Amino acid sequence: MDAALYTRQAHVAGRFYPALPVALAAEVERCLRSGSETHAPPKRAIAVVAPHAGYVYSGAIAGRTFASVRIPASVIVLCPNHTGLGQPCSLWPRGRWRIPGAEVPVDADLAELLRVRMALVPDLLAHEREHAIEVQIPLLRALNSNLRVVPICLSRLTFAECRALGEGLADVVCSLPLEARPLIVASTDMSHYISASLAEQLDALALARIRELDAQGLHELVERERLSMCGYVPTTVALVASKALGGACARLIEYGNSGEVSGDFEQVVGYAGLVVN
Repeated sequence: MDAALYTRQAHVAGRFYPALPVALAAEVERCLRSGSETHAPPKRAIAVVAPHAGYVYSGAIAGRTFASVRIPASVIVLCPNHTGLGQPCSLWPRGRWRIPGAEVPVDADLAELLRVRMALVPDLLAHEREHAIEVQIPLLRALNSNLRVVPICLSRLTFAECRALGEGLADVVCSLPLEARPLIVASTDMSHYISASLAEQLDALALARIRELDAQGLHELVERERLSMCGYVPTTVALVASKALGGACARLIEYGNSGEVSGDFEQVVGYAGLVVN
């Protein structure tokens, strides 16, 4: 009963990415190959910011971003809460996440350390219909078949709350041996449903803050200007942690928007991939 309860099903397979294992493997290879053709051998990273739309729209940007870093055995994935369900700081504490053709275990030991230090709430409801972690997992697993994940879903939080979470996250990561440290992934898209030209202008403001690891500046910018960057809270947390872990800046791998695929440049979603080494 417990195993079934903590097995998270692939809820957006067939919508955000292919539902058949063979088709998914081919699509993941396409996304990752687009990255490997343009980048040097992958390097160790502290954190990654990656988009979470359907693979046809943002998969190549996410793939290029992930392919530029070494994916360790454990990855902590922070995502926004699109559904409004569950607790504000929700942890999937153990078990496994299914994707077509595979199951990825949760790193329960690391999850427990994070639960205590970050005051997270074990809560499955926030994760059940949330896509923003699920779409990252096939890409990450393709780069490390021994992948374990710690899924964390965050609702809208104040900067003080984000800072406390980020500091707790950094404390846990820093307590681990260098070779055992997990990668931090912040799952976010950028501007939503505005023209491509306006999205590029507004997203440039947010990207400037991210590239400088200016967590407070990003949080204040998004709230003051009412930017529609859905994952600004997990990104803020990741930036706080990255700076505490010795990161100096974030490198932009690629920026784009949905109009480049759909042909509609009047109502786009922006996507960006960044890496903190």
